[in-house]
Amino acid sequence: MTTKKPKAFLFDLNGTMINDMEYHNHAWHSILTKDLGASISFEAVKKEMYGKNQDLLERVFGVGYFSQEQIDQISIEKEHRYQSAYKKHLTLIPGLADFLNEAKELGILMAIGSAAIPFNINFVLDNLNVRSYFSAIVSAEDVQNSKPDPETFTKGANILGVQFDECVVFEDAPKGVEAAQNAGMKCVVLTTMHTADEFSAYNNIIAFIEDYNDPILKNLL
Repeated sequence: MTTKKPKAFLFDLNGTMINDMEYHNHAWHSILTKDLGASISFEAVKKEMYGKNQDLLERVFGVGYFSQEQIDQISIEKEHRYQSAYKKHLTLIPGLADFLNEAKELGILMAIGSAAIPFNINFVLDNLNVRSYFSAIVSAEDVQNSKPDPETFTKGANILGVQFDECVVFEDAPKGVEAAQNAGMKCVVLTTMHTADEFSAYNNIIAFIEDYNDPILKNLL
């Protein structure tokens, strides 16, 4: 664990602040196989769940297979299915509420850096009443290049007015960790959806945690 105290925390959202990735996986698998006729397994869908919704569709079907209007319709239908299934389970990952409070009291700046569309980000922040903690929100609509490109995190840091190496990113996905590494940022990994061995390619990880009650996080505050 690093000894340098960070000035900012940048949080991915899904799988990092809320433990919802299984619900995204089920919604995508249903859309891809039952609605769109793709022959793809549940596990294979899981590996494609990074970046923008359009990126995922283009990886599975190829660029140009759908019109932009179709992509937008598929995307919003997928999010409606996800929200409908997950809403009754919506809660912060254990320990996060206290962690956010403590960071705020210490003057650590915080931002959301997510590949989710605003529709999903608002669903989480407003239903859980945590929007006030974040001085910047970077969504899929705010970047040209999604993760593993560093733009999501570098843009968040720029809005907060902090140097990239003064940030610690909280992520749950290998491509998100790669984005943080590409931005020159250290990363804490939530093992909500992936196991530690799936991150062996990255050298910017300072801790693996199951939730925010892990005492190792005290070293960041």
